[in-house]
Amino acid sequence: MSDSEDMTEFVSIVERIERGEVPIKNIERELICPICKELFTHPLILPCQHSICHKCVRELLMLNHEDSFDAGSECSMPGSPRSRVPSPSMERLDRLVRSATVRRSFGNRGRRGGSVTPRVTTIPCPGCQHDIDLGERGISMLFRNFTLESIVERYRQAARAAIAIMCNICKPPQQQEATKSCMDCKASYCNECFKLHHPWGTPKAQHEYVGPTTNFRPKVLMCPEHEMEKVNMYCEVCRRPVCHLCKLGGSHANHKVTSMSSAYKILKEKLAKSIHYLISKEDRVRTQITELELLISQTEENGQLAERRANEHFERLFETLQERKSEMLRSIEQSRNRRLDQLKTQVEEYQGMLENSGLVGYAQEVLKETDQSCFVQTAKQLHVRIQKATESLRTFHPAADPCFDEFVLDTSREETLIKEMCFGGVPDPPLIDLSNSRVYNEASIWWRLSEDHLPTDHHVLEYRRWLYDYKVYGPSAVVFDLDPDSLYSFRVRSCRNSMFSPYSPEVTFHTPPAPAFGFLFSDKCGFSTERLILNKRRDTVESVAGMAFLLAAERVQTGSYIGLDYIIGDTGISQGRFYWAFKVEPYSYMVKVGVASDSKLLEWFHNPRGTSSPRYDHDSGHDSGSEDTCYELSQPFTLLTMGMGKLFIPKASPSSSVSTANASSGDPGNRVLPMPQRLGVCLDYDACRVYFYDADTMRCLYERQVDCSGTMYPAFGLMGSGKVQLEEFITAKRLTF
Repeated sequence: MSDSEDMTEFVSIVERIERGEVPIKNIERELICPICKELFTHPLILPCQHSICHKCVRELLMLNHEDSFDAGSECSMPGSPRSRVPSPSMERLDRLVRSATVRRSFGNRGRRGGSVTPRVTTIPCPGCQHDIDLGERGISMLFRNFTLESIVERYRQAARAAIAIMCNICKPPQQQEATKSCMDCKASYCNECFKLHHPWGTPKAQHEYVGPTTNFRPKVLMCPEHEMEKVNMYCEVCRRPVCHLCKLGGSHANHKVTSMSSAYKILKEKLAKSIHYLISKEDRVRTQITELELLISQTEENGQLAERRANEHFERLFETLQERKSEMLRSIEQSRNRRLDQLKTQVEEYQGMLENSGLVGYAQEVLKETDQSCFVQTAKQLHVRIQKATESLRTFHPAADPCFDEFVLDTSREETLIKEMCFGGVPDPPLIDLSNSRVYNEASIWWRLSEDHLPTDHHVLEYRRWLYDYKVYGPSAVVFDLDPDSLYSFRVRSCRNSMFSPYSPEVTFHTPPAPAFGFLFSDKCGFSTERLILNKRRDTVESVAGMAFLLAAERVQTGSYIGLDYIIGDTGISQGRFYWAFKVEPYSYMVKVGVASDSKLLEWFHNPRGTSSPRYDHDSGHDSGSEDTCYELSQPFTLLTMGMGKLFIPKASPSSSVSTANASSGDPGNRVLPMPQRLGVCLDYDACRVYFYDADTMRCLYERQVDCSGTMYPAFGLMGSGKVQLEEFITAKRLTF
């Protein structure tokens, strides 16, 4: 598409918006600050490209400042939530900004004085939830989003069409309606006041004026870092406008930049095409909206139906439980009544024995009878009655057992079943997460479930021709004792209520050729704190091309070489075969990675810069012909060059022991490969050989012989902007100590 066609298309899109086919009121959601939930006021653009009101950024800085101060105070209230911190007033905010300026000017003095008050320059972005470091200059480093500010102003005018902008010079009650605004004076005027303050024949008469507005934007966008310089370039790495000083010696020294006109044209074309695509697909979008509304209705109906059915099942369960409860309570009551009747009858019998005291007296009187025939006639029946009473006293047994042990109810099994009650559908299959899974001599396999999945009982992970499986109760598993340089296929399925999901798609991993070598970056040997930034975990190192790098470039005038800044692992290898992996950021200018002996490292770190650099050693990885002519069979180091999204295979000498097809090719294009996302290095100390792999596919990119006469260390050299991050598995065992 030609430039004229693109411009015509863009103009048609703008005209459609102006005709009201895309009403400006519909864009209100894009004009709301995510912090204050109001229309943007003086919005600032964060490095992550999200916009926030100027006052909201200051409030976030204040909140973070108070939080950090409270965290360091012994008398602070523990567990105080941020949401309970009152909104700071403008006076407090001004004090914060002034105090930040004072700390910026006298930071070193404060540190010498033992100040414990931290300077807070980091705020959380409400849009992407990332922490944004504003740097030493704080808010002043942020660009003001004048485009968004202008759109907000047009929206305000459309929303309050009946409200006029008043003259800033006239005083009430004679204040007149403004007819124009001066962009140089940043004020609105009525006709009379404008003539009075911009008389003909004076410099003010040349001021730029527009229609009445409250949005006064500068004529030229100035660099926030170099306040006297105009921005005239666009940094594609940081995605922000920069000036020529930023490119020459600032933080964008080795970043890829384009001219502002080129960036303007490219971004405008992209935006126009995107808008055109959205507008051209309006019918499709409306159809999709209709489908989504139908899905919403079906979801509502099906959800209510499922809720009613579940409620019916529980009602039936409650009824069954209630019936069973009544039956069991009835049986207990019947047994209780029967036993009570038996015991009461026995009580009555024994009450009768007490009443037999008259029988005893009667028997005593009978014993007084002297007539034998009369005594025998009476005593026979009396003896039977006396004997029966005597036997009852000798053999006392309760008529009923008061214990109800046979009615003890054990509901533990039923309670477990009720707790484990769940819907009986087959669970969805999980998916193995390739971004988090890592395989070395041990495999850390992660998987994820669908967002609306129901709880599962456990998962089953299978591998190696499905002969081995693991029962796992979480979203990951670690498999031990894997063979080196082997292919392993993994799959996983979920189980719920004894029902298994289908298997996940098989995922195949290639194990490294040797056990993993664990180490961290060393901060003791040769580490340059001026140009290299090492994080606290010592698993990431970053090179920043700052003023020191620019000053060192003066030696280029005399032909000197600007050396690399080296950092090595904190553990060396003196025997065996080991493998490690890491990631080099694509924006890195130049990074050399490989191995080096302790003797060569001492030479690099202690000899003058520019003479002991690998640039003058053999096999530096640098793609130069002069270097290749003196390529020897073995050296006590091997470094491979990466940078600007590329990996450079060294050109081999006929006498060298070098492998890979690309390395033996004389065509320079064949020796430049895309930079892999992860690079692996394998050192076979006993065989005196080093290998470089694409860590994702385990494809060998380059290998060669190396002199392993001493202790060999993982070595990294950085020049310009760059970043290297070790694999988590490589550092995990070291970080646990």
